Amino acid sequence: MKKIIFILVALSVLNGVVAQDVSGRGTGYDNRTLFSPLFYTYNGNEYRGANGSPGPAYWQNRVNYHIDAALNESKNEVTATVVLHYKNNSPQQLSYLWLQLDQNLFNDSSRGHSKMPATGRSRYGDASSDFKGGFRFQSVSLVEAQKESDAQYIINDTRMQVRLDKPLAAKGGELKLKIVYNYTVPQYGADRTGILSAANGAVYSIAQWYPRMCVFDDIRGWNTDPYLGASEFYLEYGDFDVNITVPSGMIVAGSGELQNPKEVLTTEQLNRYNRAKESNQTVIIRGKDDVTNPKAQPQKASLTWKFRINNSRDFAWAASRSFIWDAAKMNLPDGKTGLAMSVYPAESAGKEAWGRSTEYTKASIENYSKRWYPYPYYSAVNVASNVGGMEYPAIVFCGARATGAGLWGVTDHEFGHTWFPMIVGSNERRYGWMDEGFNTFINGISTSEFNNGEYQSRKRDPHQTGYMFGPQIESIYNTPDAMKERNIGNLLYYKPGYALELLRNQILGQDRFDFAFRHYISEWAYKHPTPWDFFRSMENSSGEDLSWFWRGMFLNSYALDQVIDKVEYVNGDPKQGALISISNAAQMAMPVIVEYTTVNGSTNRKTLPIEIWQNNQSWTFKINTTDALRKVVIDPDHAFPDVDDSNNTWAN
Repeated sequence: MKKIIFILVALSVLNGVVAQDVSGRGTGYDNRTLFSPLFYTYNGNEYRGANGSPGPAYWQNRVNYHIDAALNESKNEVTATVVLHYKNNSPQQLSYLWLQLDQNLFNDSSRGHSKMPATGRSRYGDASSDFKGGFRFQSVSLVEAQKESDAQYIINDTRMQVRLDKPLAAKGGELKLKIVYNYTVPQYGADRTGILSAANGAVYSIAQWYPRMCVFDDIRGWNTDPYLGASEFYLEYGDFDVNITVPSGMIVAGSGELQNPKEVLTTEQLNRYNRAKESNQTVIIRGKDDVTNPKAQPQKASLTWKFRINNSRDFAWAASRSFIWDAAKMNLPDGKTGLAMSVYPAESAGKEAWGRSTEYTKASIENYSKRWYPYPYYSAVNVASNVGGMEYPAIVFCGARATGAGLWGVTDHEFGHTWFPMIVGSNERRYGWMDEGFNTFINGISTSEFNNGEYQSRKRDPHQTGYMFGPQIESIYNTPDAMKERNIGNLLYYKPGYALELLRNQILGQDRFDFAFRHYISEWAYKHPTPWDFFRSMENSSGEDLSWFWRGMFLNSYALDQVIDKVEYVNGDPKQGALISISNAAQMAMPVIVEYTTVNGSTNRKTLPIEIWQNNQSWTFKINTTDALRKVVIDPDHAFPDVDDSNNTWAN
């Protein structure tokens, strides 16, 4: 989702168990806790290797979807039939199935609605709303050999359980489930789906719009955490064939490649569409004047837009009469190409606004494809919406009012999610930092490189450390639903993003980090890694025991406070060198960078590895200088998250 700035507070969680408040401020330093060898709680096995890679017997289930849907403008209603083709690759037979019914959040009787504040507004909804949303089912049936039979099912909040008369066989058992349903689209659906008012017709951003299979994995079995608004999604991979019928004046954008452009576009639009596929510059497919020109619309009452996307974890779409539509070619690795597109109302147009959206989309995807892992789909479309920023495979929703650096930032962030979690399919519902934080990290690199640093952000203010490492801060290692809403921006986005930046630039170095990070992405592409798989993968690929780093930055809310205690000369003689004594006053530890300046004006640096803190709370080291010292500074570049820089300097 979009980047949001929040302030931090509260609780620390370790391995799912509430831990002590060990922020480390004023509590001293315990090296045995930080460097304890007992870090991993399980050994590698046939499913998940000790080196952080999928094991030789790793498995995951798969589900393909065929959906026929229609949009009713007058009722703001989606009606659809979905056929799920589910394959059980697990070693266990399944006597029941679980599906996610995320639209059921938008009902005043849902669990998530009950969690909304009584006064004010949450970004996930309004407790005062009496909107009666949620799925309305006409039928749920099992399909076997072209015959349908009623399925036995129950609905509990945002979950459906289908109870099978005959268990689904292990290691390859398959079934088809057909569901006919409809629902009313919420005006504002937890900043992930909704309806934007526009002068030439509403913009419908449609997501969490069909019953989706829950993940059955080797970690928890069925993952049935309810949808409460804050935590996002955990989904199986499969192929999608989706047909969407709308009034003919509407343009539809969807996940995946449009299969029938000749049937839904005018001759001129089709020519422009094909020209865009070969153009590195943005081509207008449907311009502002076309939106209000009846002759620029297909002369039919309705049209069915057909989309297909393979090996995807989800499908979303958007539709509007007001869409301006432009596109340009994406240049991908191995000579492949794709199509970057944008759809937006006239109110969002302009060269300082959505007129550059396709340029941003193209640049973002080309960068990540080259640096980390190739973009897996043909198309990518950015939709101007009342959703501030939300990601889906090959389509994202971004704020219609965004301009300039703001539009670049949200576009780059949402398409960055293609890699986390669309390619690397982590459990967002439990570990939001594994997609938001990782994505925030790669966004920083992408932004520094876009258009020669056009939107390069300012260097981090060292005083921001106080927000990320405050004395009562919650742990990153926590489910978003259990975090204070005001803390989510820091705990899911900024702090883990900063942690990876620190690991890359100060601890491992860019070469070792990038090799390890690419390896992790490649190994877990279209699979379901846990945090522990990530930790193991990075350690094995980089050749470092990083348990101290994971403990301090992710599993606990430790703080860092490096201190210069004193500076002395050997035998009282500056010509014999100086002894600098430092200490670690809080529970986090980091390598040490010391800059020292002599009275004659020369400046040098000394770097000390993390190992000095393995068995010491304080450390004294010698620098070989023949001149008296004028100044000594720990962390002169403010590269590390030191919470108290008042004790970082010695001056004579």
